[in-house]
Amino acid sequence: MKKYIYILFLCFAHVVSAQEQLKGVVLEASASKELPLLGANVFWLNSTVGGVTAEDGTFTIPYKFSYNKLVISYVGFKTDTITVNENRYIRHVMQPSDELDAVTVTSRKQATTKSYLKATNTFTVSSEELLKAACCNLSESFETNPSIDVNFADAVTGTRQIKMLGLSSPYILIATENIPAIRGASQAYGLSFIPGTWVESIQITKGAGSVVNGFESIAGQINAELVKPMTDDRLFVNAYASINGRLELNTHLNQKISDKWSSGLYIHGNVRNQKFDRNDDSFLDVPLKEQINLLNRWQYTNPEEGIVSFINLRYLNDNTQAGQIDFEPDRDKGTTNFWGSEIDTERFELTTKLGFVNPQVPYQSLGFQTAFSYHNQESYFGLNNYDIEHTSFYSNLVYNSIISDSRHKVKTGLSFTYDAYNELVNTNNFERIENSFGGFFEYSYDDLDKLIFTSGLRADKHNRFGFFITPRLHVRYTPWEKSALRASFGRGIKSANIFAETQNMFSSSRQINILNEGGKIYGLDPEIAWNYGVSYLQGFNLFGRKADITFDFYRTDFENQVVTDWENPFEINFYNLEGDSFANSFQLEFNYNAFNNFDMRLAYKYYDVQTDYLIGRLENPLIPKHRFFGNLAYETEKTSKGSQWKFDLTYNWLSRQRFPSTELSAPEFQLDDYSPSIGTLNMQVTKVFSPRFEIYIGGENITDVRQLDPIISPDDPFGSNFDSNFVYGPIFGSMFYTGLRFRIN
Repeated sequence: MKKYIYILFLCFAHVVSAQEQLKGVVLEASASKELPLLGANVFWLNSTVGGVTAEDGTFTIPYKFSYNKLVISYVGFKTDTITVNENRYIRHVMQPSDELDAVTVTSRKQATTKSYLKATNTFTVSSEELLKAACCNLSESFETNPSIDVNFADAVTGTRQIKMLGLSSPYILIATENIPAIRGASQAYGLSFIPGTWVESIQITKGAGSVVNGFESIAGQINAELVKPMTDDRLFVNAYASINGRLELNTHLNQKISDKWSSGLYIHGNVRNQKFDRNDDSFLDVPLKEQINLLNRWQYTNPEEGIVSFINLRYLNDNTQAGQIDFEPDRDKGTTNFWGSEIDTERFELTTKLGFVNPQVPYQSLGFQTAFSYHNQESYFGLNNYDIEHTSFYSNLVYNSIISDSRHKVKTGLSFTYDAYNELVNTNNFERIENSFGGFFEYSYDDLDKLIFTSGLRADKHNRFGFFITPRLHVRYTPWEKSALRASFGRGIKSANIFAETQNMFSSSRQINILNEGGKIYGLDPEIAWNYGVSYLQGFNLFGRKADITFDFYRTDFENQVVTDWENPFEINFYNLEGDSFANSFQLEFNYNAFNNFDMRLAYKYYDVQTDYLIGRLENPLIPKHRFFGNLAYETEKTSKGSQWKFDLTYNWLSRQRFPSTELSAPEFQLDDYSPSIGTLNMQVTKVFSPRFEIYIGGENITDVRQLDPIISPDDPFGSNFDSNFVYGPIFGSMFYTGLRFRIN
């Protein structure tokens, strides 16, 4: 371990006087609202001193009194020159260019952008990308993204599960506005608790992320930025209806209270009360559902004092009914009349964020985040009962500064987490408290030309894991123009919440076994893994049009993993890894702007994910080795009234996937070793009538591909062979939908 720490860190004996920095934000004046502008050039007139804006539109460049003319430019927008007579926070809104010259060069802002500048392999999915699909909730927001795999966890509950680098979502740190959000009790269904219209953008980082956000990240990090009361529409309404019975309504109400205070109320409701059984197996193809989701946000912004603050209050009530189509809860719950399930969840959250940038010393900033949540789920699956109560508190204090000059940046801080769990699994009760206190230090070097690297180290004391170190390293090198060569490695550690993370096991007749004792959580040890990765991004012109290609390879090696063993069809076994477990992921992606307003994205992905089970080394089940992805997006030119058409088409092809062994089952219940390969096609057409109103119509799986028999022994759901966990493809078949969006800004 020491050798990694020595590689990661440079020791500095003295901190010398620091150069002043000018900070600000650049926004884009769109038809509906002001949006952060990524990649705008900001530089001092008649100098080589400058930079570009980040994903949130912010920038930081060196400042001294002799600099007084600040130039801000972006292709397709008017170039502006601002007089700066003092070091102050700059907030600038760029206007689209309407000048007509003999030759006009234009460039559209991409819906998904990859950074050439960051040390981490991070890309940003904007709200424009999210609008390419229905995106009713966060779990459905990755259909047009090749880096995230989306599938159903089982054939009963309709829960969507995501994977990255061949690993399931518990190995991904999923945050909202850099506060860990989908964890613990919310791991199985939490992505469906964040409505898609609440999401402003999503940042996806492959591999080990920053130590600032915690020690749990192994495969990567997903951060969802929510819409802000100060920049969101005053009124936004989104209505949605689909042929599988889902009705949804989203309403945003934003009000500017004063020059510094803004407030937003976001209301989401959805219902599905129609029953469908298209494959005639007596089970609902999609569950019945009701959800009410309320968020109240308060935003305080004081640029003169360098203060930004958010206060969020949220309440969720979600009710799901699944199982046989004739199941009636009041009559059949707890009996063997019909197999049924209900999942009732109530959740309350309070989060705060406070950021301070010293107006006198702009390179110094301080941020403090807190999050409290109470999650209560009461559920049953046939005769299996599972209740979980989870109370959580998170806090993080982050200080940013520089050493000597802006090439040397540091982040340091302290964090504290507290989690109290109370679980009822059939007749067994499991209670535990986890808390951890830690500190972190992250150093970044940028030579302002070719090399950037970020090294970080966390030291945490956990009440169950003891003291441990988490190192992370990210390096980016630019060998030539429009290129980025990256490498990273890092360590992650997490608790295995085996019941909350694997709730699909309750939708079967399997016996649950924990084969280890003596560990600190359910008798099991913590999961520890190392992630290593390299990636290369190259931008270029092809036939006079913009294009880029990306190669990346990541490997995850587990020091310890809590193995979830499905290889006995009558049992599910949990035990500590004895041997090796690894995941290799290779991805090739090509993006091309083939002609005006037409974008093409193609990707190929290869997985090699294997684990040493009790019976030997096997491929992990239900993970395709090969995946091909294609997305085509086209939009017409806007008219003078702002109207246009938008078209989007997405194709996904998955190779065969290994089924868990069914050799011990009776012959009529045995499955092949592998599933067939499948391909699905999604499409959406949007008609924008004006900046205020648009309608959309679309379809998922429009070629009607279906897994005809997703449930084993559906006619005897209380028998020993019943299992709903062999899902590799769509169950409902083609699903068409329509909706509208209306806004007043």
